[in-house]
Amino acid sequence: MQIRKVVVLGGSGFVGGYVVAKLDAAGYQVKVLTRRRESAKHLILLPNVEVVECNVMQDAGLDQELTGSDAVINLVGILHNNKTFGFERIHHQLPRRVAQLCAELGIPRLIQMSALQASASAPSAYLRSKAAGEAAVLEYAKKLDITIFRPSVIFGRGDSFINLFAQLIKLLPVVMLAKPDAKFQPIWVEDVAICFVSSLQNIATYSKVYELGGPKVYSLRQLVQAVADELGKKRIIVGLNDSLSMMQGFALGLMPIKLMTTDNIKSMQVDNVCKQEFPTFFNLTPTALETIMPEYLNNQVPRAAYDKFRGVAGR
Repeated sequence: MQIRKVVVLGGSGFVGGYVVAKLDAAGYQVKVLTRRRESAKHLILLPNVEVVECNVMQDAGLDQELTGSDAVINLVGILHNNKTFGFERIHHQLPRRVAQLCAELGIPRLIQMSALQASASAPSAYLRSKAAGEAAVLEYAKKLDITIFRPSVIFGRGDSFINLFAQLIKLLPVVMLAKPDAKFQPIWVEDVAICFVSSLQNIATYSKVYELGGPKVYSLRQLVQAVADELGKKRIIVGLNDSLSMMQGFALGLMPIKLMTTDNIKSMQVDNVCKQEFPTFFNLTPTALETIMPEYLNNQVPRAAYDKFRGVAGR
């Protein structure tokens, strides 16, 4: 079946904006579902994109907006648990409902965003809920063409990881760093978006789960030091032991705006590193963090001004 109409859940988010822009550039008719249309105003001007205000947690509205599409991409996710929209509802029940509706409505293609190290036995509720979502979606593997992506931490203009540490480094002379030896394999958001879009009609990706990581593994301390070096800031980085890391996560988790929680600390107990090689058939060499980070942390770099526009143009 030729795929033309694609519905994207979570399209107004950090990764979603890049995925939607590339879908638009590839000529797909894209419908972005979002709770607040204002949050997706940067996508409204794209010629092949329709932004629809829809509460995807309500079955009736979701059913109506998915009807008639050829494929669904689910990017919805949260980093911190909460009572209203918690991990169970967002990462487990929503993917289950999306897969069920795709099967009922005759939508053959579903691509699900998961997370590296998702596992039913993972130490954090976040990773366990991502694994539960994968399992729920794969229950429909006989009726749907499903692909699941498990990226490591994703970086790029607008990310909530590298930019968070950049802000802390600008504000604090001493950075008290939880889990300093935790390992990550950061991948550029553009590379993630390319994988999602190029897999859409590639039958070789059906019924597959892919790990996505960049070309280099870093400890958290190395990442924070790289950010400080790029900003030209000399900072003292104090690594916390496991007990103090949990205490910091607990304290920060009590803040109105959560920077980190104990569950995030638990996620870092397992190295966020790929066990697989990067999929070769995407014809893509993952971009190094050092190549891109200066473009959005230090706007004196000439190419920095083009990053946002390249994302919107899908290039």
